[in-house]
Amino acid sequence: MHYAIIAAGEGSRLKEEGITSPKPLVKINGETLLERLVRIFLDNHAESISLIINEEMKDVQEFVTRMQLPVPFHCVIKSTPGSMHSFAALAPYLHSGKFILTTVDTIFHENEFAKYIRSFESDDALDGLMAVTDYIDDEKPLYVGTDGSLSITGFFDQEYPDCKYISGGIYGLTPKALTVLSHCMETEKLRMREFQRELVYAGLRLKAMPFSKIIDVDHAGDIEKAEAFGI
Repeated sequence: MHYAIIAAGEGSRLKEEGITSPKPLVKINGETLLERLVRIFLDNHAESISLIINEEMKDVQEFVTRMQLPVPFHCVIKSTPGSMHSFAALAPYLHSGKFILTTVDTIFHENEFAKYIRSFESDDALDGLMAVTDYIDDEKPLYVGTDGSLSITGFFDQEYPDCKYISGGIYGLTPKALTVLSHCMETEKLRMREFQRELVYAGLRLKAMPFSKIIDVDHAGDIEKAEAFGI
């Protein structure tokens, strides 16, 4: 499995709330967000790990240069206008097989993630397996429509009757999705939720896999929540 981490945001809300560390280096129970994800990926059959950070993150750049990993590691240093453009910058490293894309601040139970990876690895009929949760602690959640078999029917900015879950920000995809990404870039879309909608419009076979809880570390208070999460 190939893994990709989007860590190109500025973490402005954390800065405003007194957190001086750049988001990738924020520590949860003594471990930086970046190190935590890399460790989990290595525990789950990582063939390669790719990362994007913005040009202003000098501390993170220095931190990354000291990382020594047993798999190919690619670091893109580029400031982008949005998460989808960050994804596009990582796309050249994701053409050779199934991959997982997530943001650096995504907190989840490791045992659930391991089950998620095993499920995606074993199902060659799927074009994508998206992590979802019914735990809603997001300012602008992306609701995920599903049918009785957890096949994804749509992604919505507002809750609809078939939307039991929201997106957890962990995307399991195949290289087929990169064609859709190229189309999104050509039509000047910026947001990952627009890309996800295009996956549905393009007819890709997507399923949802529920996690009990997924937390994004966007605010100072989220650090405490994450540490109490029992990760």
